[in-house]
Amino acid sequence: MSVLVEKANLSLKYIAHYNEVKELLFEGSSDVINAARKKAFQDFVLQGIPSRKNENYKYTNLHPRFLPDYKFVHQRENNVVDTDTVFRCDVPQLDTDRQLIFNGWFHKNDNGPLALPKGVILCSLEEIARKNPVLLQRYYTQIAKTDADPMVALNTAFAKDGYFVYIPKNIILKKPIQIINFLQANNSTFVTQRNLIVIEAGAGAQLIMCDHTLNQNQYLNNSLTEIYVGENANFDYYTLQNQHNKTTGINSVFIQQERDSALTAHTTTLHGGLIRNNLNIVMNGENAEANIFGMAFIDKKQHIDNSTLIVHAKPHCRSNQVYKYVLGDESTGAFSGQIHVARDAQKTNAFQRNNNLLLTDQATMQTKPQLIINADDVKCSHGATVGQIDEEALFYLRSRGIDEDKARLMMMNAFAHEVVQEIKVEALRNRIDGLVEKRLNGEVARCHECNYNCES
Repeated sequence: MSVLVEKANLSLKYIAHYNEVKELLFEGSSDVINAARKKAFQDFVLQGIPSRKNENYKYTNLHPRFLPDYKFVHQRENNVVDTDTVFRCDVPQLDTDRQLIFNGWFHKNDNGPLALPKGVILCSLEEIARKNPVLLQRYYTQIAKTDADPMVALNTAFAKDGYFVYIPKNIILKKPIQIINFLQANNSTFVTQRNLIVIEAGAGAQLIMCDHTLNQNQYLNNSLTEIYVGENANFDYYTLQNQHNKTTGINSVFIQQERDSALTAHTTTLHGGLIRNNLNIVMNGENAEANIFGMAFIDKKQHIDNSTLIVHAKPHCRSNQVYKYVLGDESTGAFSGQIHVARDAQKTNAFQRNNNLLLTDQATMQTKPQLIINADDVKCSHGATVGQIDEEALFYLRSRGIDEDKARLMMMNAFAHEVVQEIKVEALRNRIDGLVEKRLNGEVARCHECNYNCES
């Protein structure tokens, strides 16, 4: 069977499933979500599951991950998870407003309503679509375009629920919001999650997203988040990915920033079979700033692919990207980062760096930093390095009486520390620092207190 025929058959499988469950998808959803659903399905039919011939997915082969006969989660399940019991292993010292996503569906905190400031909304996408469709319509699918990426199209076609966050004008949240994303099922399961975050002008918030699996079944989670950061607003978005090796995570995040806004986006990947992170940022107002950090620690045959696009659409904006990978065994990594400076975006400062540490001869890394500059008064740079541990530095540490294993661990920790220290929430920073050290030390990066003894 030719690759083209196999690709067509695989895409037809998902097209046929959509047609089988179309009534269920439309049932109970708002007109806003359903209107976007129709166009998204048409766009997916035209594009299909992306192959490596698709330039945006050239380093990641998704086809094998879409082959299994998954159970799809198109309806809310009544499973109850006691997050205080199961997830006490996360960040015990972190005081957050916490909610749960279970197989793509929002579940309210069983410990009662959160003490959020007046006007702040933290609820399910399904609920806001029912109670305030006008607010949803203002933002939904406005920056995540279904004709540009088939994974965006597939998510929008299947979307039913996820979380919705709304921070009104000039409201500053004192505590971070924490979203715990659990995957747990008795079969191989396909999950669709759709999220929307709106930070109004002058507002400020921090959100921590934690991805976890609670058993060893096979999962494919196609998640999409749209984020709007208003004028003079401040938003910190942290993601901790810690799922087992049978999990496929496709995580697409689209962010639009307005004038004088400040964004920090930080992604830590500790475990995951195949993870593709898409981060797209449009700096749509003058004097906006974006600081983007990512780090991945992978071994065995794991594959992590981070793809970023930052569009400087207005003058006087600043962006800074630093991504670091540590790769062992036969793991593979990829980084594709594009900075696009529009014609009128003068006085742009944009910097991008990708550093990679290979611990074995079998580990491989592919990196593609890119600059597209259409303005003439800018400061832009990009660079990438791929190498192994510096043997001279290792010899220096060993000459000071430090054994080889400890010396290697010290050097790897120093390599990762530059990214870890950019986490502004102290308790989270300390917790991730500990998890990173365990991961680099060859331990499973899960807390010993966890009630779910997942294997790596």
